[in-house]
Amino acid sequence: MADAFDQTGPIADAGANGRWNSAFAKTAKAAPALLFALRLWAAVCLALFVAFWLELDNPFWAGTSAAIVCQPQLGASLRKGWFRMIGTVVGATMIVVLTACFPQNRIAFLVLLAFWCGLCAFAATVLRNFASYSAALAGYTAAIIAADNLGATGGASSDVFLLAVTRASEICIGIACAGIVLAGTDLGGAQRRLAESFANLAAEIMGRFGRMLALAETQLPDTKAERREFVRRVIALDPVIDQALGESGHVRYHSPKLQTAIYGLFGALDGWRGVATHLSRLPEAARRQGAHIIRRSLPSELRSVLEAGSPALWIADPLALYRVCEEAVRTLIVLPADTPSLRLLADETAKVLAGMLHVLDGLTLLVDAPYHPSPGARGFRLSEPDWLPALVNATRAFLAVSALELFWVATAWPNGASAIIFVAVLVLLLSPKGDLAYGGSLAFALGIAGAVVCAAAIKFAMLPALQTFPAFCAALGLFFLPAGFAMAVSRQPIVTAVLTAMAFNFNPLLAPTNEMNYDTAQYYNSALAIVVGCGVAPLAFWLLPPLSPALRLRRLLALTSRDLRHLAITAVLPTLDYWESRLYSRLTGLPDQATPLQRAKLLAALSVGTEIIGLRQMATQLGTTAELDAALNDIALGHSTKAIAKLHQFDGRLAATREIGTEATVALRARGRILVISEALAEHGAYFDAGAHT
Repeated sequence: MADAFDQTGPIADAGANGRWNSAFAKTAKAAPALLFALRLWAAVCLALFVAFWLELDNPFWAGTSAAIVCQPQLGASLRKGWFRMIGTVVGATMIVVLTACFPQNRIAFLVLLAFWCGLCAFAATVLRNFASYSAALAGYTAAIIAADNLGATGGASSDVFLLAVTRASEICIGIACAGIVLAGTDLGGAQRRLAESFANLAAEIMGRFGRMLALAETQLPDTKAERREFVRRVIALDPVIDQALGESGHVRYHSPKLQTAIYGLFGALDGWRGVATHLSRLPEAARRQGAHIIRRSLPSELRSVLEAGSPALWIADPLALYRVCEEAVRTLIVLPADTPSLRLLADETAKVLAGMLHVLDGLTLLVDAPYHPSPGARGFRLSEPDWLPALVNATRAFLAVSALELFWVATAWPNGASAIIFVAVLVLLLSPKGDLAYGGSLAFALGIAGAVVCAAAIKFAMLPALQTFPAFCAALGLFFLPAGFAMAVSRQPIVTAVLTAMAFNFNPLLAPTNEMNYDTAQYYNSALAIVVGCGVAPLAFWLLPPLSPALRLRRLLALTSRDLRHLAITAVLPTLDYWESRLYSRLTGLPDQATPLQRAKLLAALSVGTEIIGLRQMATQLGTTAELDAALNDIALGHSTKAIAKLHQFDGRLAATREIGTEATVALRARGRILVISEALAEHGAYFDAGAHT
């Protein structure tokens, strides 16, 4: 028996230790979600405390703003708070202007309020990330202030300026309180995560590119799938940049460098596509020789980085790697080449490395490396991929708000203004979500229903017995702590949307004030107005649905093809920066449902357009525009096969010239560009020919 006891004792201890370790692991995994819930609760309580202390009319707007601004990431919260403040001020200013212009004209005031909501929906669709949120907020802030200042059937009041200042103050208090809580409990990490994302992408792209060059000397690998997947990953960087901008004023000041770094990744993938496509079309001997020459032209330090494929090397010393890549670009540009094939390989490889220079410039900013002269960053350029979704969203917002305004005026419903607020909130916030808007509006309506029940339970069952603010905060914790925890751990978008709607709308339903009102009839009338407003929004999305992802994809591809055909024959040649920015905006605007082939078509169009701009400039310098125009005219007409044949004739014309010196170099580089265009047309001829008007 003693032996048995001795044998089972360690086993039992090991089992207990395993259970404890498992419990600790689960607790550590749940810690971030629990911390977010505590931050959410603390931010709401602090905002309400300040609003109560200042004796504001509706302190619940401060608590609501604090709840809305709170995000699991510090950078996202601060960035959202900043844009929420901008949207609040713009919306409050606009409603004051509308009131001043139409003090006695109820119809004009309500129509222009609906028009303003439509305009904000348009801007929210055109802009991205938190700037889009700010535009939506400017619309429904105007609706909130107008609703508080309108009578039973609508019409402006002379007190609108004071009310606008009060509402804006309440909202800004909530934003400030949330920022204080978050900044005091979170050191942030978005800048580090963004640096790691850039470094991972750069290391993988260059590693796969170097591997392709090395294997091309034996057996060229097929890298189409890899390149197309990289395009998707580059597109996903955009929202992460917005989070990093919220954490650092220095990074925000130099934000164009980060956008240019994304463009650099696209440029590198474009160059990789050109090299891979050309190598695949060369005879085996020429392919081996070309790949060998290009690989040996790269500095040994760069070759070792490519072979290692380690992101740590890109983060550790981006300045040193920048200088290495810069040297490689200069070497490739002046590389002696006696054939257009080798010239193409050298120029396209230089394009890959030039894109990486922009990435390294962004990494230098993110890792706080010393200042160094960098390639020029692109400034802001409004280049919307497709204006139709924005127009549809603007029309929907105008009609939805107008319909509810008309119903309110006709029925003289006392709580109709609250319904207008919530239809404006949902239609404006969800319009940029595209095909997810209808499902999101249903989830939001379900969350509102849940918030009505929770707020009623706490307001009528608990608050009458509480006399102190700490007790009031404890009652709020019964809702915000589990709701915040569930929001942070949820991985289902629908569940997250429902919980978010509950957390955002709990305070307006509870309506805490210094002198609480426990009138159940008033509560349920207000709740009914909110439910009606949230019910009209899904109806609006159902009657006038957003463009489907498939239709948006077809339009983006068709618009790009149209722009390329126009570029081929236009008398006024656009700048290279304009063309690239336009195509980059289309690439980043691709829906998540885009197939790898569809992304590849846009990347090929980017390449062809870039080469056409350069080739037309070279043809002017060489005095051979007539021959080139004949080939480009076939591209504009959608005759890619004829265009390839005429480009071949143009190549023969350039080969037959007896240029020397600089002009000979220009001619050889032009012949390399002809190869790039011809190979892209051959690979995606069906796309480039589709939709042309012959």
